[in-house]
Amino acid sequence: MRLKISHTTTYDYDEPVPYALQQVRLTPKNSGAQTIVNWRTQVTGGKRELSFEDSHRNRVELISFTPGTRQIVLHSEGEVDMKDTYGITGAHGGFMPLWMFLRSTDRTRIGPLSRKIANAIDDDRSPLDQMHELAGAVHAAIRYETGRSDVGWSAEEALAAGHGVCQDHTHAFLACARYLDIPARYVSGYLMMNDRVEQSATHAWAEAHLPDLGWVGFDVSNGISPDTRYVRVATGLDYGDAAPVSGTRYGSGGERLSVVVQVQQQ
Repeated sequence: MRLKISHTTTYDYDEPVPYALQQVRLTPKNSGAQTIVNWRTQVTGGKRELSFEDSHRNRVELISFTPGTRQIVLHSEGEVDMKDTYGITGAHGGFMPLWMFLRSTDRTRIGPLSRKIANAIDDDRSPLDQMHELAGAVHAAIRYETGRSDVGWSAEEALAAGHGVCQDHTHAFLACARYLDIPARYVSGYLMMNDRVEQSATHAWAEAHLPDLGWVGFDVSNGISPDTRYVRVATGLDYGDAAPVSGTRYGSGGERLSVVVQVQQQ
């Protein structure tokens, strides 16, 4: 199946921005499950300074703002051929050793609430069944509610709130999986919804590294493993490593963000 994707991110500022840099991770990964047919990112209000592959093998573009701009627009679009691998990405590769994915971060640090979930997982089951059980337990503990989360929340904060979005589900899953000594990583990307072309945002899910299978995906928010509707873009230890756009700027003016994402079968 071939998916066509259009993703526009617009930042508007109350005052001219004297200086800013953004790291952009918007280019899908080539893998056994997906192949880029074509892809491009256009920048308005700034320019591409360089492009590089980071330690997670994410394609990163460094964007500088045109001095004094009050708006920057990032528009990515392209087509990706998808193959159903039943959520299995496969063997580990890249620059990061596998043991690094057992490391906790501020967003995925184990705490009383996540530890309680992890300790309840049946240790007599296979690692694959354990991860499916974990995904269900996290989903039950964090009710999916858009508009009731914070990008800075940790797994424990989302569990304490009892509600969140896909990012919170993924961080809680990672905290528990790593506590159970299973390497796990964050995935950001696109999901084609069956009932509409325009999506509310990009999507996030987890991958766990399991014996004999390698990396296997778990979408906690939707209760399934990724299929041909899921396009992997960036991976990392948590959201910070895989965020579509991150950066820094000088200036005290306010910022407004709008995102338009469309994913459809071609």
